[in-house]
Amino acid sequence: MKIVVIGGTGLIGSKTVERLRKKGHDVLAASPNGGVNTITGEGLAEALAGAQVVIDLANSPSFEDKAVLEFFETSGRNLLAAEKRAGVKHHIALSIVGVERLPDSGYMRAKMAQERLIRESGISYTIVHSTQFFEFLSGIAQSGTVGDTATVPSAYFQPIASDDVADIMTDVALSPPVNGVIEIAGPEPIRMSELVARFLKASNDPRKVTGDPHARYFGAELDDRSLVPGDRPRLGAIPFDDWLRHASPPRH
Repeated sequence: MKIVVIGGTGLIGSKTVERLRKKGHDVLAASPNGGVNTITGEGLAEALAGAQVVIDLANSPSFEDKAVLEFFETSGRNLLAAEKRAGVKHHIALSIVGVERLPDSGYMRAKMAQERLIRESGISYTIVHSTQFFEFLSGIAQSGTVGDTATVPSAYFQPIASDDVADIMTDVALSPPVNGVIEIAGPEPIRMSELVARFLKASNDPRKVTGDPHARYFGAELDDRSLVPGDRPRLGAIPFDDWLRHASPPRH
């Protein structure tokens, strides 16, 4: 089966491409550097010719409110129109657990716009709502750092390893469309500030972590439900400590 992975050279994309190829599928890792651009439309028709499944893992280069909305709307419209012309049978997109609960975030509003385009496209689809990846912890700390202190939201979240995300995306690509949303998450909920502190300590990073219920994540204030999945998410298998042992976090 031919499967096109938009954003196929990124963190989740490269892992998903590798897994699908090992299962014997014809997988195209599509990216602007490889001549496939969902913003300009360059190379889309050629890339999608004969494809049955498309996985959209593209992300905006800018997280500024206007830019990120334009990215997901333009990319989504171009990609879905090209898929219709090519006769693609299953469109899969990776989105975020709690995206509908954080309208103060321009990034979350842009992802909601992307999801609306998918639902209205007429193409069979599966939207995967994922929690944050363990690999984001360094960036979360950095975004809240002033001097030697990282101020981080104290709300609960339930992060997942990127390897688990790729395993699930592979499975979804080889399964029938659900024409709805599935949620995926890590093995257990934990306060964001607590996990960032553990990560920095393991990295021999001397920054102090302060948990603040009013600290913002992508422009939105969080509560303990904002980023936590519902009752029956699909859980990843890799706990934080196991991920950390293999992640080789940067030493400060």
